[in-house]
Amino acid sequence: MIWAVFAVHLAARLAYVGYVGIALARQESRGSWTRRWGIEGGFARFRRGASIVMAIDAVTFVAVCLVGRGTLPAVLPRLPAIAIGVVLVLVGVGTKLWAARTLGDKAYYWYNFFTPPERIVPVMTGPYRYLKNPMYTVGYFQTYGFALVTGSLAGLVASVCDQVAILVFHWRVERRHFARVTRRAA
Repeated sequence: MIWAVFAVHLAARLAYVGYVGIALARQESRGSWTRRWGIEGGFARFRRGASIVMAIDAVTFVAVCLVGRGTLPAVLPRLPAIAIGVVLVLVGVGTKLWAARTLGDKAYYWYNFFTPPERIVPVMTGPYRYLKNPMYTVGYFQTYGFALVTGSLAGLVASVCDQVAILVFHWRVERRHFARVTRRAA
């Protein structure tokens, strides 16, 4: 049962990074969304779809941790593991919220893929003052923390898979976009 839920979560994660990655690549190369619905309309439609796959991904991750609770080998006593997990959840969620607030709502959903190319200036405020990519690095601590709190081995494995997937997405989609936009605007 645990690994079936894990498989569903992996499918959800692939749907998330796949849908967003393909949609953004098509938007960048062909203007798929803006050509048909304009900047705001295209972005709104994309954002709706992205929000749905992101929510499904989050719910299935929680399901993996809950179904797999108590399966993590006892490397640490239970109470210290829970305490460490709670700290990781707080740091991860706090960092992600801080980064999202720093970037703004539209940037969180890749709005710059929908607007005409302009020079992108790296953000140097908020957590970006300290970390190059707080969303996809420290911002993922809450997944590891929740897996520790629930004592879920499958949750820890899912956390690693999720973070690797989002970092590959960042490298393949976002970094390339920023490099192209920077070259065009220079």
